[in-house]
Amino acid sequence: MNSTAEKKRIYLLMAIVAALLLIPLIAMQFTTEVRWTPSDFALMGGLLFLSAIGIEVVLRVSGKPKNRIALIAIILMVLLLIWVELAVGVFGTPFAGT
Repeated sequence: MNSTAEKKRIYLLMAIVAALLLIPLIAMQFTTEVRWTPSDFALMGGLLFLSAIGIEVVLRVSGKPKNRIALIAIILMVLLLIWVELAVGVFGTPFAGT
């Protein structure tokens, strides 16, 4: 893959991260049930950014489609587990949001 296509993919991943962060920002304008602080946005932005970079690394390094799918699924599951733990404290760790 050439450099231009890789740059476009990185820009697309970053646009997806930004779009996902806009969801709670917009929701905060219409309801009081969504109350994110700047640190919430920073933490979730970091998690999403790291996940996007991880997916980009997998797409660049992994050759077989089966391996790509498996590794991306693992990255997304880890992201989901961290997000759920931070939101509601499913596992009861000290950094849970409860």
